Amino acid sequence: MKKLFIVFIVVFFLLSFAGGTYAQVRPLTSPTSVPLPIEEITSATVSGELALTPTPEVVERPDLTQKTETVVEPLRKILNDQQIGDINPTNYFKYAIRQAVDAGVPPNTIVLLLLLPFIAMVISASRQLIGLRGFGIFLPASLAVVFVATGPVVGISLFVLIVSVSTATRIFLRKLKIKLQYLPRMALILWMVSVGVLGALFTTPIIKFPGLTNVSIFAVLIVALLTEDFIRIQLGKSVKTALKLTSETIILSTISFLFLTYKPIQEYALLHPETFLLLTLTADIILGRYTGLRVMELWRFRKLIRNK
Repeated sequence: MKKLFIVFIVVFFLLSFAGGTYAQVRPLTSPTSVPLPIEEITSATVSGELALTPTPEVVERPDLTQKTETVVEPLRKILNDQQIGDINPTNYFKYAIRQAVDAGVPPNTIVLLLLLPFIAMVISASRQLIGLRGFGIFLPASLAVVFVATGPVVGISLFVLIVSVSTATRIFLRKLKIKLQYLPRMALILWMVSVGVLGALFTTPIIKFPGLTNVSIFAVLIVALLTEDFIRIQLGKSVKTALKLTSETIILSTISFLFLTYKPIQEYALLHPETFLLLTLTADIILGRYTGLRVMELWRFRKLIRNK
């Protein structure tokens, strides 16, 4: 326990040092108050116009998880442009979606809810047909939503950081032979994960990674709370197997992210929800009854298959 206490003291010292560094490097003046040279002011006065210093425009990345105008308005427009006719059993969902949007429900929320079963089907197909296991369905699907909120680079960086910290903490506790009950051990690992994420945020002024400074608490909390599922699945497996599952999870999450951000799929799910849900359900049933070889198994036993 003395060694564990010393490690905690060192971690707090590093965080204090990083926080002090941030206080030293952050700008003290407002970036908008830039004085103009005398020559520019004189020439502008003579011509009757004041020359303003151009400011760089911040281009917002479309985020399907946020209720912003750049995301909501295009979806609302395609809903208004569609003619659906009289209500009947085949277009009931279309009417329900329009009533929900008119009542104030963001259309991007409806799109995400429609796409989540599709993403689960894609992950299931990757397991049944290709052989990519990953950490089940929930972890890759949740990470895909995080990638939508933060971008794939920041999302993968957060996931790798949290996986590394949680794995290192688990190995550290095992080496020190510190026996803890399951829930207190998970609380301790989550404590270390939170400290690690804070340390990464404190170093953003030094590494100058703008994507990390704009990360939302929603994404950080989802990835941090996935630590328990990751550790539970990781228990009883070797480091090599855990690394393989982690890499496959990142691949599945990236593929799911591409589907979630693909505009034609978003529009089709919103304009034809009945057909979209029915096709997803049919694909799930077909995948559930598939008992053939997977692509990775065909590659693994390719020599045996050729000899036949």
